[in-house]
Amino acid sequence: MDAALGPPAAMADHGDDLTPMMTQYVELCERYDDALVLFQMGDFYEAFCDAAEVVSRELEVALTQREDSTGTYPMAGVPVRSAASSVETLLDAGYRVAIAEQVEDAEEATGVVDRAVTRVVTPGTVVEDELLAPGSANYVACLASETEDGEGAYAVAVVDVSTGEFRVTSADSREGVRDELDRFAPKEALLASEFDGEFDLDCMVTPHDPDAFAVETARERLESVVSRPEAVVENDAELRAAGALLAYAAHTQTTDGALDHVTRLTRDDPRDRLELDATALRSLGVFENPSGSDDHTLVDVLDETSCALGRRTLVRWLRRPLQDRAEIEARLDAVAELTHASLVREELRDLLRDVYDIERLVGTVSRRRANARDLRALKATLDVVPAIRETLSEADSTLLADSRADLDGLDDVRGLIGRAIREEPPTEITEGGVIARGFDDDLDELRTNAREGREWVEGLEERERERTGIDSLSVGHNEVHGFYIEVTNPNLDAVPEEYTRRQTLKNSERFYTPELKRREDEILGASERADAREHRLFREVREEVASETERLQALADTLAALDTLATLAHVAVENRYTRPELGHDGVAIRDGRHPVVERGTEFVPNDVDLREERFAVITGPNMSGKSTYMRQVALIQLLAQVGSFVPASEANLPVVDRIFTRIGASDDIAGGESTFMREMTELTAVLHDATRDSLVLLDEVGRGTSTTDGEAIARAVTEFIHDEVGATTLFATHYHDLARLGDELDGVRTLHFAVEGDPDAGDGTGSEGVTFLHTVAEGSASASYGIEVARLAGVPESVVERSRDLVARGTGSSEPTTDETNEPGEEQHSVEDGTEAGDEAAIPPETVAELRELRVAELTPVEALVRLDALKRRFDDQDN
Repeated sequence: MDAALGPPAAMADHGDDLTPMMTQYVELCERYDDALVLFQMGDFYEAFCDAAEVVSRELEVALTQREDSTGTYPMAGVPVRSAASSVETLLDAGYRVAIAEQVEDAEEATGVVDRAVTRVVTPGTVVEDELLAPGSANYVACLASETEDGEGAYAVAVVDVSTGEFRVTSADSREGVRDELDRFAPKEALLASEFDGEFDLDCMVTPHDPDAFAVETARERLESVVSRPEAVVENDAELRAAGALLAYAAHTQTTDGALDHVTRLTRDDPRDRLELDATALRSLGVFENPSGSDDHTLVDVLDETSCALGRRTLVRWLRRPLQDRAEIEARLDAVAELTHASLVREELRDLLRDVYDIERLVGTVSRRRANARDLRALKATLDVVPAIRETLSEADSTLLADSRADLDGLDDVRGLIGRAIREEPPTEITEGGVIARGFDDDLDELRTNAREGREWVEGLEERERERTGIDSLSVGHNEVHGFYIEVTNPNLDAVPEEYTRRQTLKNSERFYTPELKRREDEILGASERADAREHRLFREVREEVASETERLQALADTLAALDTLATLAHVAVENRYTRPELGHDGVAIRDGRHPVVERGTEFVPNDVDLREERFAVITGPNMSGKSTYMRQVALIQLLAQVGSFVPASEANLPVVDRIFTRIGASDDIAGGESTFMREMTELTAVLHDATRDSLVLLDEVGRGTSTTDGEAIARAVTEFIHDEVGATTLFATHYHDLARLGDELDGVRTLHFAVEGDPDAGDGTGSEGVTFLHTVAEGSASASYGIEVARLAGVPESVVERSRDLVARGTGSSEPTTDETNEPGEEQHSVEDGTEAGDEAAIPPETVAELRELRVAELTPVEALVRLDALKRRFDDQDN
């Protein structure tokens, strides 16, 4: 265990001898032993002993000391007002942070000020706006199985504590539940004990109380959100995951009402959506491109949302495309209407730009952490609703008309905030100036008394100068001595008898009068009572707003959907997308484009027709566009099932149940898997799980082993998908013999990417004067043009020329060329002789041995060219 966590041993050893404050610290460290405790002391959060050394190192702050009768302890701290960035740094370093605040007024405390952990900050339970990306979801997830021994169904639940979104879904296998987990991309995950050590996750894995996963315990916890949990969840796996997760969320948000905004549990049925596992999302560049960057992605193309609500919903729709035809068509109808009604679309988008992130605002209100400005932001959003409703007054599509009907302007809440909260209130809610005049008569009276008292004091200086004849007399105020009348030393003889000395300065004296003292008491008393009353009134208003959480969340859902639909329409118009037609069998696209690639280059559209022949074998050189072509087909399919228009002039598409991608691979060194093993693992999932309603993309299957084995695997895979699965499939390959399957199997067609240039011209290598046209044509490619690709990639010219020479001479071919065949009677020499026919120089024995050990089929093209270059240089050196 990390020494920075749990009670510091140096302090715990002293037990009862610790000061009361340090005893508090040790007790909180014991209670929250999985987190680094930041302990409020006045205006700073402090940590001690090993925790202090972590804080000092990670936050780059001074390491000081605290000394008492029990010893000297390292200490480091950060200011309370600027703690958010410090907490973020500690989270990035892998720590959970328990915030222990003073929950008692220091002036009212008798003895040590009481402190309590008000929340535990973890990567998945962050709620501070400054620590969250605008428009993003921030999930903590929980995995559980149906039984504690890992049998039955498997489930994953997620909650976004900042917005209250709470979901659960299940899968039939551990691989399936891992796919569901990857779909949500949580920042933190809890695992039931049956999953301990099983998954290597790209997020913080948090241990949690095993008792929270007990079925009855989980049910009782879930009943705080769902009166009858069994009416929502499908099995005990979902019950355990959702219940345990809710318990953990409550543990991190320790204040009363902290989870009041988690008002509903939504069950995601896998049968209702198009499945995309993490491999597919990454291969298709939906949220990150294959290189791991979040630039040049599909969401980057589509995200023209007007508000944070819309962005979160857009991401949610992309992660969970639809399978229900009626739902897809409803979205497409709405997008179509908005593409045609340009004035309505742009007015709607303009209005939505004034919408605040009310999902997070509602969460802040429910946690009793909202200030007056948060409530005014909420009102500003409600002010926009009537105009949005009016803009949609002639909406025709079902989804837009229903959305208009669902737009609850919460006039009662809007009116309450408008009456109660000043238009430009201060950030602090305890220092006055928050409640609007006219909202509360008693508060207005207190303010009037305080104002009249100040006005009396403001006129006192002029009156006293006139009465006493002391021109230098002045009236002032400070926090220590209150109001005073100041007279310089030369005029002290003129001071009236009723003046009472309050303070002596070097060049003057300060006085007060009985009337000034009375007025001061009135002013201060009225101000303090006014501030206290304002604070109480504000909390009452906030409570009333919090009581409407469900209505506010429903409004947020409607506004988010409207923003997403308007965005899809805007993108469709700007990028020349067209409405897809939903057919029932096969894919047909005319002038299809890749939505991401076309933004950065002059793009060549291509057709695809996989209706009668649902399996396409695609050949052609690297860099010709095979992978882009396959990806664009998948992205067009995905966009259609999101409910979006697509980059094509026409598209007739089925509704698919899943998109599988086997495009590219890399070694999993940590997991002990080679590229070929990773490829075969991914291929296994395709062959086992794909159905006739799936879309499958395969790229260079079998390339990680010998040519013979690889081609055999590729052919067997093709036959299996064609004969047994029947999925719509695009298979890019360099195995030209696979093109023969177009003649042998009824459901297979052969396509290739055209190249301009005569492969038989010049030296016969097919690699001079070649232009990749990036257009798809029927039939098989005539050559691979690998040397031309190597040249374009920047391989040294000597390697390129040597490769051309070797190809021209037929070296490496499985059959000898005419040039290599000896005439009858001509002496032949083998490699064992150390000579080559017609060569005067002997081949060195070490080179013969190296060639014998060379596993050519396992080399990449570039590796092979580099080895050839090295051999050539060796012979050149020998000749010299």
